[in-house]
Amino acid sequence: MRGKSKLAIQGGSKTIEDNFPHFVWPVIDKKIEQAVVSQLYKTISIYDRSGIFEEFEDSFAKYHDRKYALLCSSGTLAIHSMFVAADLKTGDEVICPAYTFFATVTPLLFTGAKPVLCDCDENGNIDPNEIKKKITSKTKAVVITHMWGIPCQMDKILDICKKNNLLLLEDCSHAHGARYKGKVVGSFGDLAAWSLQGPKNITGGEGGILVMDNKDFYSRSLLLGHYNKRCFQEIDENSIYHKYATTGMGLKYRAHPLAIAIAYELFKNIDQTRKIKQRFAKSIINNLRKNDSIKLLPAMTDENIQPSWYALMFLYKSKQHSAAEIVGALKAEGLNSIDLPKSTSPLNLLALFQDPTELFPIYKNKESNFSYREGDFPKAEKFYKMAIKMPVGSCLSEDKLTKQYIKGIKKVLEIF
Repeated sequence: MRGKSKLAIQGGSKTIEDNFPHFVWPVIDKKIEQAVVSQLYKTISIYDRSGIFEEFEDSFAKYHDRKYALLCSSGTLAIHSMFVAADLKTGDEVICPAYTFFATVTPLLFTGAKPVLCDCDENGNIDPNEIKKKITSKTKAVVITHMWGIPCQMDKILDICKKNNLLLLEDCSHAHGARYKGKVVGSFGDLAAWSLQGPKNITGGEGGILVMDNKDFYSRSLLLGHYNKRCFQEIDENSIYHKYATTGMGLKYRAHPLAIAIAYELFKNIDQTRKIKQRFAKSIINNLRKNDSIKLLPAMTDENIQPSWYALMFLYKSKQHSAAEIVGALKAEGLNSIDLPKSTSPLNLLALFQDPTELFPIYKNKESNFSYREGDFPKAEKFYKMAIKMPVGSCLSEDKLTKQYIKGIKKVLEIF
């Protein structure tokens, strides 16, 4: 369907404004502007642990009740640092979610460890019952993503990891400030990583951060991407790693101070922002929960779970039309911020996870080789085909816009 929506075609109804406004994030206010200008005149490069880096890392670590936090230039590199810190290598198997953004798992390929993909539950998160089926004598770690800001089933996952002596690694890129039974995500695993990119609840445009309690993990993550001054500053002289301080592992993963100045200002209001998002999310849920054409995720009404509301996902379950068709109609009505999460797909549908050997020859080895195909993870594939992503307002001024989106969705669903 192109041009005008079915609503306009069938009934001549007045459509929502042609130039319907987008949800805006981040909102650049005076505080953010001043923080950037102030940092601009201090320095635009930081080589050690000082200044805005030290302030943000200390605050972030404290918020998550962790000993160490380390900024990186992207969430992908924070995840890579997490894998290297955990000393994952060829011969290791790592259980990973089949349904996630690919950067949760692609950095693992640089370690030579084998990603063992695992199907999802009704919320789109890794299914603990499926994790149990994948454990072998070679399994070293479990990676989880709190998809779309909804915490995973942490009690079950923690129990599995403890009983099998497995490392737990959290990808919290969607889940800044989310909580499971009152405990903030990122405080459960042995290591945890976040993206600070574009639309994330805490953003600097680009950036990432990881946290941990283990000093050895911290030293290895420093060596990976923060060589010389920071390594000399923070790695003990009697450590086996100290002799590598000058070069580290040869990579540079340092963040940009201006990006972190923005992210830090947003982080200071993380709980306030989440409460605003929660208010809007509840309004959306209450207005859409009785519609037979869509399915809301069970966690959205679970009292033990407080999502970050990075996005509000709903599943379109009509057999007559696809999720793509409904999104096309919604966009034609001016609901431009609603979208299909195309790049966040079951990994088995991507060429890299069907045949990694052209780009990563190490996976030609029998002990590491893997090859996934369409149909391998039916729950994840079904979720992906039905999933529609809706933004959740982050400031009170978006109340009217949220109501317009709810009204527009209802209208389109009545036709479809």
